[in-house]
Amino acid sequence: MPTDPATRPPDLTGPAAVPRKNGELVFDAPWQSRAFGMALGLHQRGLFHWDEFRDRLIEAIAAHPGDDPSATPATIYYGQWLAALEKLLLDKALLVQSDLDGRAEELLNRERE
Repeated sequence: MPTDPATRPPDLTGPAAVPRKNGELVFDAPWQSRAFGMALGLHQRGLFHWDEFRDRLIEAIAAHPGDDPSATPATIYYGQWLAALEKLLLDKALLVQSDLDGRAEELLNRERE
């Protein structure tokens, strides 16, 4: 197990805690587990410190508390998770907005799954 704070497994408690049921992570749709895995994988590759992501996640949760009563808690949370990941990757210039917009357009038009 890595001891370097930059690469050790993340703290998933407190205000950034992931949804759980009986101690297990809750994912309502495949995209949620993919978003979760992307953040963990990029962190483990050393592309960012977990605190950088966690801080943005806390900001995303505060900024978008989930006003859609039809959305499940997991859907709201992973929407916030994805917003935090996108912001971090943009802030660190690991992703450019035009690429993000292009991929979103492809998904919306069902050109890509």
